[in-house]
Amino acid sequence: MSFAPNDQVLLFNSRLRLFPGKLKSRWSGPFTIKEIRPHGAIVLLNTKGEEFVVNGQHVKPYLADTHVEKGESVTFSDPSHA
Repeated sequence: MSFAPNDQVLLFNSRLRLFPGKLKSRWSGPFTIKEIRPHGAIVLLNTKGEEFVVNGQHVKPYLADTHVEKGESVTFSDPSHA
């Protein structure tokens, strides 16, 4: 998957908690991509404008503004983990 600056993404929270909130989503965000760095690193901005660097394999596109036409099908799948 290729990303570009100003794309909106969700970030995977890999911290494993077995019992509390086990039905809670492990994806947080959305965050805005500020910069794509070499070797898969991505600089993200949170809602306060603070930036932090994450592994690009831990993000997926945030599709809240995506419009689906009536009659169009959308396929959902599990995110791939490398």
